[in-house]
Amino acid sequence: MHSFSTIKPYLAAILSQLGFAGLDILSKAALNQGMSNYVLVVYRNAVATIVVAPFAVIFDKKVRPKMTVAIFIKIMVLALLEVVIDQNLYYLGMKYTTATFVTALYNTVPAFTLLLAWIFVRSERMKIKSIHSHAKVIGTILTVAGAMVMTLMRGPMIPLSWTERATTHEQAANGTDVHGSIKGGLMAVAGSFCYASFMILQAVTLKTYPAALSLTAWVCLLGTIQGSIVALVMERGKASVWAIKWDTNLLTATYSGVISSGLTYYIQGLIMKDRGPVFVTAFSPLCMVIVAVMSSFIFAEQMFLGRVTGAMIIILGLYLVLWGKSIDYRSSSPSMQEEIQASEQKTEKWPDHEGINIDEFSGVTVCRDRKTHDNENPN
Repeated sequence: MHSFSTIKPYLAAILSQLGFAGLDILSKAALNQGMSNYVLVVYRNAVATIVVAPFAVIFDKKVRPKMTVAIFIKIMVLALLEVVIDQNLYYLGMKYTTATFVTALYNTVPAFTLLLAWIFVRSERMKIKSIHSHAKVIGTILTVAGAMVMTLMRGPMIPLSWTERATTHEQAANGTDVHGSIKGGLMAVAGSFCYASFMILQAVTLKTYPAALSLTAWVCLLGTIQGSIVALVMERGKASVWAIKWDTNLLTATYSGVISSGLTYYIQGLIMKDRGPVFVTAFSPLCMVIVAVMSSFIFAEQMFLGRVTGAMIIILGLYLVLWGKSIDYRSSSPSMQEEIQASEQKTEKWPDHEGINIDEFSGVTVCRDRKTHDNENPN
């Protein structure tokens, strides 16, 4: 049981990346059909708000703190960073290039997150003589380097039978447009920096506003409002861009709202409470590998040796970062056995406790209300 509790954060992080991979494929299909990226952002977060808000009202009732001006401002900034800036830059970059290209460049997120966490919030410990600190730095560099190799070094094409059906136009859209690649690449890198900033600020906000579901609902709601204003301005009041039918556009908006902006944000919030923002973003390379494989089947995107080589480098960097983070986690947290023994001792001493605190990933139960039993039984 305890071994399963240990791997819960890893399984949750992998599932979140699977959710993002599905979003990338569907979003590229919708954008290819002419859907406005600004409208997609609004519909995505509107759906997420509708889905998440009822659960937040029910399940966060006892843990949701009072809303203050400082917390509200943080949530406003979170919505601006992730919903308005990051999501729009992500979709715009995907319009100019491919899903694989943009996803590969978003592997700079762990590097930005590690840097921001170390400089601003000091949640990452860096020791010059520490091997695990070296592993995190080298792993981050390898992750970025692998993304660059995968993007820039095409190399010889790997013959795949299912990509031979690609037309000349489709092949041209797979990254041969230099100007489009540069423009889309710059947008993707800028968006990844905003997403890394969002992850850091989300981790900080959860310390004063620990209701993860409520925070997700607020971010999606405010993001919908802000995104609507941006969409109205950028689309210049065109009513036709808001039309949606029973097609890929509706499926993309629904999937992205329920899975990506709703469920995935909530899962990431739970992981960050236990492992921190760098642990969450360190899994982003997995999404790139999944998208690269799926895009070769669905969009007939051709695979090149450079992309495969870059993916292998990224995976190596991922393991180095996770190894360094695992050492940090073990050195900063008491052992599982110590937590269990402490819990049992408290339970024996105060059997009539009123408050129970359950850790999401460890499953350890610890009594919080000690005074009541002590007052009733002073001896």
